[in-house]
Amino acid sequence: MGLAREAAWTKLCAWTESESLRKHARAVEIVMRAAAERYGPGASDVERWGIAGLLHDADYERWPEDHPKRIVAWLEAEGEPEIAHAVSAHYTKWQVPHETALDRALLACDELTGFIVACALVRPEGVRTLASKSVLKKLKDRAFAAKVERAEVHAGAEGLGVELADHVQFVIDALRPHARELGLEGRG
Repeated sequence: MGLAREAAWTKLCAWTESESLRKHARAVEIVMRAAAERYGPGASDVERWGIAGLLHDADYERWPEDHPKRIVAWLEAEGEPEIAHAVSAHYTKWQVPHETALDRALLACDELTGFIVACALVRPEGVRTLASKSVLKKLKDRAFAAKVERAEVHAGAEGLGVELADHVQFVIDALRPHARELGLEGRG
């Protein structure tokens, strides 16, 4: 692993000032670390998969019209072509093929993590009592978290070869131990 997590966090913070986008990056990092164990090669890739999650939107706030060109170029310059490819592939408008487990997992975890965070934020108990069934019901409500690409959520689970309900529960379970850090404890 060439790129250290500390360097990735420094880059994210240099390019991303908003706390909400940093929290999203951290949430996707957490889920991607768990995904390396479940959908990937295991412990040997946890750090790399986490960095992919952390940096996938690093250039979005400062250069939304260029997203993800700048972070992809930076990752390539840092000697991380696999992470750069996964970040390119997660931006489905580019139509970069999802060739590896890392590519497929980042697509499957990004939008869904954001959606689950939105679900947790409107619940008095936050993520503590959130269940897959509730998330699936909210996914059908197009007005809720309207910017979330529902097609990407479904395509992500399909790309991993898992049932959407199971993947939703996996993401919830990955986020739950980090509820306090992510502001997902609820009001109760």
